[in-house]
Amino acid sequence: MSAEAPRLYCLPDADLNYAESLQRRFSMLRVAELPETGFCLLLDGNGLSLRWCDEAKLGAIKVDFLAGKAAHRRHYGGAEAVSKAVGVKKGQRPSVIDATAGLGRDAFVLANLGCQVTMFERSPWVAALLEDGLNRAKADPDIGEWVTQRMKLIHANSISDIQQHHLQAEVVYLDPMYPHRKKSAQVKKEMRIFQHLVGADSDADELLQQALNIASKRVVVKRPSTATPLAGKAAANQLSTKTHRFDIYSII
Repeated sequence: MSAEAPRLYCLPDADLNYAESLQRRFSMLRVAELPETGFCLLLDGNGLSLRWCDEAKLGAIKVDFLAGKAAHRRHYGGAEAVSKAVGVKKGQRPSVIDATAGLGRDAFVLANLGCQVTMFERSPWVAALLEDGLNRAKADPDIGEWVTQRMKLIHANSISDIQQHHLQAEVVYLDPMYPHRKKSAQVKKEMRIFQHLVGADSDADELLQQALNIASKRVVVKRPSTATPLAGKAAANQLSTKTHRFDIYSII
């Protein structure tokens, strides 16, 4: 994971009061010019985005729950696997701790279905992007009310900090970073950038054990289809898709 403070570059139409808030919350370093190398967060009138300056042709990454794939899944479905793995069914909407929130896509899907989701993200770069996306979603007249009620972000070192927040949930969800390939150009771009920015979750095995100590009903781990289970611990149940699987650990 990149240990340097996130760099923030403001374009002319950026909200400078918002920029100062981001700087304080995520210990950012404001820069006067867009760097030629490394990573930089860009703030303009439409929100926050992340750019890898060495590979500018890849474009920027932004969290947007109002358009794109997130909006499509909200309107037309396509989240059957993750919802089934977590235990969403008629009359049951479990509370969820998403301990490796990333860009918040699965958390958004589960919240849209009615789950209360607490997200943990330890990278300040990624947490800032996620919070910016949440802020815009909360201001939206169509989804703002339930996003505000059901989605909470905590910028902290994942499960190791859950106890100090006195949090509990029926389900703990883990989707640790891993090297993999996808056909989608968008996913390929994001994975390439994130592997360089935050690296793999080397403590994923430890996270599994901590998650098992916290969840009251189950722990769900999203893994590549061919990957070994975290910590070599076989799951009680599995749910597979074409590209990955969900390892489901039931709490007795």
